Amino acid sequence: MLKSRKELDAELGGAARAWLDESLAEAAHDAGAAHDAGAAHDAPRREVSPYGFPPWELRYATAGRHCGPEHADSVRSLLLVEARAPLTSVTRLYEQGTAAERRAVLLTLHLLDLGDTALPLVEDALRANDTRLVAAAVGPYAADHLDPHAWRHAVLKCLFTEVPVTAVARLGSRARGDAELARMLRDFAAERTAAGRPVPEDLRTALGHALDSTAPADEGGHPADPTAAPAPTEES
Repeated sequence: MLKSRKELDAELGGAARAWLDESLAEAAHDAGAAHDAGAAHDAPRREVSPYGFPPWELRYATAGRHCGPEHADSVRSLLLVEARAPLTSVTRLYEQGTAAERRAVLLTLHLLDLGDTALPLVEDALRANDTRLVAAAVGPYAADHLDPHAWRHAVLKCLFTEVPVTAVARLGSRARGDAELARMLRDFAAERTAAGRPVPEDLRTALGHALDSTAPADEGGHPADPTAAPAPTEES
């Protein structure tokens, strides 16, 4: 879970706090310069490093070294937000970053003003087999911007890779009453059963959301097993 600036200040040592202060000030300066440049043609241009990108991006890459790996996600997220990171920066940091740097981008997308332009990054993460990236990719940004077809496959990706469905933001509201998702989940459950493998409880959870809340109860008064095959009728 991402931590706030106040929480980080309480947990970081003096040197790390000083580094974070400098880094966020640098990111804010870059954001201000970009805003001014958009408002006036003769305004100062964004500073760039010798490598051709804003200096705060170098700070992003070294966040773990200065603040500790346990705080790196939160520090990187604060940098992205403070810089009001444009799509060019977000894409560069994702494509050129380590898995940890990519995860921080994915965790922050919903806090940036990018519309649906960053969807290719989410789609790329969902094609990966790195469960850290898959879990980060199904957060609030995906809940807001993935179309129904892609979102259903994201849920299945979590099941395939054993990422807990608790990672899927707004699972209950997006899955509720989704008959196509229910069909896909039933098919997956049937494949697991046919192969002699257990049906994961997470699948039952997702399927429970997708099914109508008025699903019939069994004779014992409990909700019917959502993964069970329909009972045969008298005619059959």
